[in-house]
Amino acid sequence: MTRIIAGFAGSLTLAVPGAGTRPTSDRVREAIFSALESRDAIDGMRVLDLYAGSGALGLEAASRGAAHVTLVDRNVRACKTNTALVLKAAPKDARPTIESTGSPVQNFLTSARAFWDLVFIDPPYELGVAELTHNLEALAPRLAPDAVVVLERSSRTPAPEWPEGIELDRRKDYGDTALYWLVATGAQPAAPSQPA
Repeated sequence: MTRIIAGFAGSLTLAVPGAGTRPTSDRVREAIFSALESRDAIDGMRVLDLYAGSGALGLEAASRGAAHVTLVDRNVRACKTNTALVLKAAPKDARPTIESTGSPVQNFLTSARAFWDLVFIDPPYELGVAELTHNLEALAPRLAPDAVVVLERSSRTPAPEWPEGIELDRRKDYGDTALYWLVATGAQPAAPSQPA
C-alpha cells in the first residue's frame, strides 16, 4: 500500500500501477522528505517527478506545500487518479497546480521550457546507465539555481556520469536502494554550435 505520509493529504492511500512499477518504500520517502524539509526545499517550489509511477513523490511534495508539480510517466492513469484525490483534499486557499503527462521522459525533457527547483527521478532499476545519463543531460539546463535532484537507483547499479550543470552532493543507501542527492551548479551546458 502506498500512501501520502504528511501534509494536507497525509494518510491518503494512492492507486499504484500494475506490473513494471516499484513504489518507493515509506521508509525511503520519509528519509527523502525529512532531508528536503531540513533544506527548506519543498514549500512553494516547482517540482518535477520523472518516472512517476503512482506520482507518490511529487504528490507528497504537493501535500507538503509545493506550488507546482509535474508528473511524467508513460502509464499516466494512476498519476491522474491520484492527482484528483490529492487536489480534493487540498485547502481551497492553498491548492497546488498538478499536471500529469504520459510523454516518454526523454521526449518530455527535450521539449520542456519550464525550470524546476526540485526533481525526483525514480526510473525502473533496469533502465540503462546510458539512457539515464541522457535524461540528466537534458534535465541540467532546465534546473533553477540551487535546484535539488533526488535520484533513486538500485544500490548494485553503477552511478551514471553527472553532466555539466549537475554535481553529486551525497549518496545514501537503504538496503537495495541508493539515493543520490544532486545539486544544480549553475553552470549551463554549452549550446550546440549552429552550422555556418
